[in-house]
Amino acid sequence: MPPVIEVRNLHKRYDDKIAVDDVSLTVQEGEIFGILGPNGAGKTTTVECVEGLRTPDRGEIRVLGLDPLRDRAELTRALGVQLQAGHLPERLQVAEALELYSSFYPEPADWRALLDDLGLAAKARTRYAKLSGGQKQRLSIALALVGNPRVAILDELTTGLDPQARRDTWDLIEGVRSRGVTIVLVTHFMEEAERLCDRLALIDAGRVVMVDTPAGLTERARVGQRIQFRPSRPMDDRLLASLPGVSGVTRRGDLVIVNGDDDALNAVTTVLARNRIVAERLRVEQASLEDAFVHLTGKRLEPGSC
Repeated sequence: MPPVIEVRNLHKRYDDKIAVDDVSLTVQEGEIFGILGPNGAGKTTTVECVEGLRTPDRGEIRVLGLDPLRDRAELTRALGVQLQAGHLPERLQVAEALELYSSFYPEPADWRALLDDLGLAAKARTRYAKLSGGQKQRLSIALALVGNPRVAILDELTTGLDPQARRDTWDLIEGVRSRGVTIVLVTHFMEEAERLCDRLALIDAGRVVMVDTPAGLTERARVGQRIQFRPSRPMDDRLLASLPGVSGVTRRGDLVIVNGDDDALNAVTTVLARNRIVAERLRVEQASLEDAFVHLTGKRLEPGSC
């Protein structure tokens, strides 16, 4: 099947800054496709071009076979968008906003059900200006979904939500996908990306570094295990650094941190036992998506990255 979204050699410059540098990616029907990247990587500019909100300098974009600029009116009826930052009239009530937006579409979703799903039913008659930041975020998600879109683009889906509201929103998004909606998710929450996304594009400095499943990215980054312990007596780090499967040994105070592949733990514990060293408070962590991201880009994602 042809991809639902196809981006080829997308390029966008602001004055002397290149925001997006020949980005190419495809999104398949029914998947949740994530976009991860550090602050200023070009993630939001990329999706705004896909949405038709920005005009690229060059490149080709197709969403459901439509050009976001030339076919904007037709595409708008099939595309739901949650902007990274948005605003409504301060006196507009939550229910009024959803009822208004639903009137724009020929076959809208039940906006009252969306109120319940997003925990906003009690705020139906509350004015926009009186909502908390998290409530405004949930309303923006509801507005993106009220048109029963075939494709939804969600930029920083759960920013501002507390942990329980975030997990409730994840359940909602998985339910939306189960109805056949294709979702593009821009996020800086690693747990969110691992939980929701079928595939991820890592974008850095305006370029796509790699596209794969969360598990595939971790595997391809060749980041294995992290072993942490406190030795029962002084030891020379060279004792472990030369072992097969060990890629590095570092210290944090009296804590020894060993990075290596899946065979490193057995090699480390064997050598420690041979030298009568007890690994106190031993902790073994499998490589995470965050480890893979740091390995592939050399950067860490900070809260609020865009």
